Amino acid sequence: MSSRIDGDKSGQVPSRVRRILRGPQPESVPGLVGTAVMIVGLLDIAAGVFPRFRHSRIHAVAEVLPVFGPFAAALAISAGVLLLLLAHGLKRRKRRAWRAAVVLLPAGAVAQFLYRHSIVGVIIAAALFALLLRHQNEFKALPDPRSRWKALANFVLMSAGSIGLGLLIVNVHPNRVVGNPGLYEQITHVVYGLFGFEGPVDYAGQVSWTVGYSLGALGMLTALTTIYLAFRPEHPAARLTADDEGKLRELLAKHGGRDSLGHFALRRDKAVVFSPSGKAAVTYRVVSGVMLASGDPIGDVEAWPGAIERFMEEAKAHSWTPAVVGCSETGGEVWTRETGLDALELGDEAIVDVKDFSLAGRPMRNVRQMVKRIERNGYTTQVRRVSELTEEELERVRGAAEAWRGTDTERGFSMALGRVGEEGDGDCFIATAHRVEEGDTSPFGDLKAVLHFVPWGKDGMSLELMRRDRAADPGMNELLIVASLQAAPDLKIEKVSLNFAMFRAALARGEKIGAGPVLRMWRNLLVFLSRWFQIESLYKFNEKFRPRWEPRFMVYRNSRDLPRIGFAVMQAEGFVTVALPRLFASRRRPKPVRTCTHTHMTSVPKQQEREVQAA
Repeated sequence: MSSRIDGDKSGQVPSRVRRILRGPQPESVPGLVGTAVMIVGLLDIAAGVFPRFRHSRIHAVAEVLPVFGPFAAALAISAGVLLLLLAHGLKRRKRRAWRAAVVLLPAGAVAQFLYRHSIVGVIIAAALFALLLRHQNEFKALPDPRSRWKALANFVLMSAGSIGLGLLIVNVHPNRVVGNPGLYEQITHVVYGLFGFEGPVDYAGQVSWTVGYSLGALGMLTALTTIYLAFRPEHPAARLTADDEGKLRELLAKHGGRDSLGHFALRRDKAVVFSPSGKAAVTYRVVSGVMLASGDPIGDVEAWPGAIERFMEEAKAHSWTPAVVGCSETGGEVWTRETGLDALELGDEAIVDVKDFSLAGRPMRNVRQMVKRIERNGYTTQVRRVSELTEEELERVRGAAEAWRGTDTERGFSMALGRVGEEGDGDCFIATAHRVEEGDTSPFGDLKAVLHFVPWGKDGMSLELMRRDRAADPGMNELLIVASLQAAPDLKIEKVSLNFAMFRAALARGEKIGAGPVLRMWRNLLVFLSRWFQIESLYKFNEKFRPRWEPRFMVYRNSRDLPRIGFAVMQAEGFVTVALPRLFASRRRPKPVRTCTHTHMTSVPKQQEREVQAA
């Protein structure tokens, strides 16, 4: 008696063949189609740019109708460029990208057949068209937040791409060019052609028609897409409403002591989703297609899963990439358990317990000497709640913080509030350094440095902003941190969160005896990068206050999302900005001493860095 494997039984189709006939899994279709559409777009562009096959059955038709071939070439190029632009939207399951692709795929296929007579191109486009129709329910993602700035970006990028592609079009017919035009004439011909005019380059036969139609199509495509983006209705990013802010403040009043970053949920450029019970919330911002949450969820830990589920549903509805930056170990465990995401340790947060802080002892000698030297130079300090400052004092602090900022844009997202002394923020804290100087013409009077703290529950505060006058003595930050820690008992503060140190554990372990070669190599790389990002100096600055270190994590979906998430984090934190050049600025900001504009994820002053290294 013989036996067979089930898949090979007589009269049955093998399982592998059944899988092929069944087609791809629905959830994998958007990624597959997006990649394939990108390839088809490139084929369409190639079909329009490069000369058609001379030995074809309908070549005679093209000769009888001289406009027939050039028009097909322009259509192929236009369809190809648009398909390339749509490929990313298809991968992200965007409904509008699906609608546009359903129209463009047949147009590109027809153009390829008419100009290049490519049966393979038609078959590929038809297969993708059928796949899109069969799995149209996989493309339901809603649009992203958008503004009219995208029109300007589209114009710049499309213009540059059109000029580059136009130069290729002009040069793919070397045997038909009349004369020997140089690069300047070629660029001039491309620019003229984008506007629909004849340029200085001439061709024999119908090639001039083909080049002219192709360049005109690129110019029209640039104009139409820019006009569409400029005049379509804006869909601005969600903002924190007054009602949302009120609910978050209620949650923080009950549960704000659990996370030092909780108060930063009140940034008004964040949106929020609440759990069904309303007892927990997750705040986020959408940056470059990444739905970026910060810190732990707000509210009752038991209600966190409901808020996280709402967050993931919102991400799925828009096909955003979910990510969390700066969550605690407990938050990371809940996020990974509820969503199946992974977690990566980013660094450590420096937390000082007030009862354990003292300037006495050898480990604090450098800080103690620096503070005493500054005090001998006539500096005094004040540490108060924001509600205790007069309106005039608040205006002075705001003006100084703006003037002393070391960058053109405000930095901060996950660990910054982004405002000082506004309505509802009276429970924040401000530490200021002062010195009266004869003949001082500063618009801020005797104010020389500012620290701003936000509440951390009822008995803690978290450092949010550090600014200092460029002309003030070095060590202002140490002076105000020490003053804040010494004033904390009178303010009923028991714990203070200072800066966030990236990769702190690797730096600390890598310099100890017995560290392995891999760890030492990683530390050496971080030290090398510190020449630009001051990773090590920020860790050393924090370490001077003898804090305890609490790890912070990033939560992400898969490893291939990390570059995109990292770029989104840099945008959100203000390290990468997209803005017009300030060509007509009345004056350039003088190159400042680098100060901690966003204290948890930025740098310490250069002078202080040298002092740290010397110590």
